Amino acid sequence: MEKVLMKGNEALAEAAIRAGCKCFFGYPITPQTELSEYLSKQMPKRGGVFLQAESEVAAINMVLGAAATGTRVMTSSSSPGVSLKSEGISYIAGSDVPALIINVQRGGPGLGGIQPSQADYWQATKGLGHGDFRLIVLAPSSVQEVVDLVGKAFDLGDKYRMPVMLLSDGLLGQMMEPVSFPEATETAQIDKSDWAADGTKMAREHHIVNSLYIEATDLEEIVKARYQRYAVIEENESDAESYLTDDADVVVVAYGATSRVVKSAVNKARAAGIKAGMLRPITLWPFPKKQLCAACENAKAVLTVEMSMGQMVDDVKLALECKKPVSFFGRTGGVIPTPAEVYAEIVKLNGGAQ
Repeated sequence: MEKVLMKGNEALAEAAIRAGCKCFFGYPITPQTELSEYLSKQMPKRGGVFLQAESEVAAINMVLGAAATGTRVMTSSSSPGVSLKSEGISYIAGSDVPALIINVQRGGPGLGGIQPSQADYWQATKGLGHGDFRLIVLAPSSVQEVVDLVGKAFDLGDKYRMPVMLLSDGLLGQMMEPVSFPEATETAQIDKSDWAADGTKMAREHHIVNSLYIEATDLEEIVKARYQRYAVIEENESDAESYLTDDADVVVVAYGATSRVVKSAVNKARAAGIKAGMLRPITLWPFPKKQLCAACENAKAVLTVEMSMGQMVDDVKLALECKKPVSFFGRTGGVIPTPAEVYAEIVKLNGGAQ
């Protein structure tokens, strides 16, 4: 398959079109704007709809409307913009409709900075809107994986009738790498005829897409049923990459772009005679608990590395049930950890160099 050199944001946009995305609603913000720019040029030429809304709030509610018809729809933003979309994302989850939300993370809180960050982990996995609900959260580590996970994100959203977030960052969004694309697909993989509000054609009863339940017991039953679906997702859809963990004394846990730094540090540690390995969560929710426990079975120490002040580290501890000592190293504010810094932490946990 032929490869082309593309920026991460633009590759993501192209992959979305090829995955059958027909509508995009968004609002510009650095460092994801190239994604919107690409779609603004390509969607009208290829049978889709691009609309720059007047705000992030407007954009996410347009997503809800399109999603309710069963159309493959996407929005993208960066950290502060996703915060503005949080109410609408809760409505999408409460309406049980699929949609793809892209977050190309930047530093925060507040306006913060435009450099790469992973400080939206809590937002994505634990607090992206009010009420009892979850999003499937996917975390690519390369431009090629960005492309690969876009199609998977749409498929998972359709399969489980829920919003999915692809958690990128300014590093992945702005870097250029060679990528190959799958062939374009149609959107008929999942039958949506039993719920989509796409016109009755005088052949069926009206479909009503709704997230309002006046009776508390009715809402409770709906939420319980949704969590039964979430349990199926946790059982079947968690994913992770395990790298040199079979005999590892020190296992480093990292996701997204940070895992590339960690892999370099692990390779350096191995060259120095230190048994180090890496576990990279690909799904941040559902968190890959089984894969992590298997990777750390023989480990003496676990190190979590993030571009934040340590937002994933508690999930690592919970998954391991505090049976292994877990340490943290991170840089924040848009500063990217270096392989040398991570290697130094590995040496400390190993009790020194070999």
